[in-house]
Amino acid sequence: MRGPEGYVSPSWYASKAEHGRVVPTWNYTEVQLRGPVTVHDDPEWVLGMVTRLTEAHERDREQPWAVSDAPDKFVRTRLRAIVGVELAVADVQAKAKLSRDKSEEDQAGVLAGMPPGPLHEVQGSGGLLP
Repeated sequence: MRGPEGYVSPSWYASKAEHGRVVPTWNYTEVQLRGPVTVHDDPEWVLGMVTRLTEAHERDREQPWAVSDAPDKFVRTRLRAIVGVELAVADVQAKAKLSRDKSEEDQAGVLAGMPPGPLHEVQGSGGLLP
């Protein structure tokens, strides 16, 4: 699973003016999940999962949509196109490459040069996801 990521310009490094030995790079965060996978083709299992996902994403809306808002026959037809996949997480490996091997001045330059967004937030939090 990939998290925030983005290009880092060498022009953001303070060390560019000092010695010029800088190159572009890519900062990123990622998490690898490992474990046994179960494929669910049971329409009732898929309906339950789709319903729970919909409820989770719609709950903060003023007028949340529900699976039951659509005609049952239509929903059943659409469910046949969905393959349910369940991962029982047994191992988690996380990595964040966020210019931590650079000097404090270069890290500050990266933060100052990086456009606003999720990577900027992670970069500025010391690599901890908000």
